[in-house]
Amino acid sequence: MTEAELLDRARHMRNNPTEFEKRLWRHLSGNQMGHKFRRQHVIFPYIVDLFCPAKGLAVEVDGETHAHERDRRRDARLAELGFRTIRVTNDDVRDNMDGVLLAILRVVRHMPDRWPGPTPTPPLKGRG
Repeated sequence: MTEAELLDRARHMRNNPTEFEKRLWRHLSGNQMGHKFRRQHVIFPYIVDLFCPAKGLAVEVDGETHAHERDRRRDARLAELGFRTIRVTNDDVRDNMDGVLLAILRVVRHMPDRWPGPTPTPPLKGRG
């Protein structure tokens, strides 16, 4: 899959999230946890469900059909690229949202920032 195809697929997935991704996103959107998260973020050649760019943390919401060996290889490759992955199940999101959020918060708080200070805001068109 090309990078352009991957970006299109990520856009489609953002517009059609699973119920459990939607539920978790309600708690992670808008800096509610003190950190910005993105949905369906491309880290070529992968799409991660939720991603905190400041920390390099991928959060994967796994359903019943996940292939554990493939996930292990994918997580290892993301680690080689400098990213950490945590996985939660649909059942976790449904039955223990507080525990899921606490686990994400603990990991985020203990990870170093990927860059110093806030990221610069690009200038508005005509103001640079």
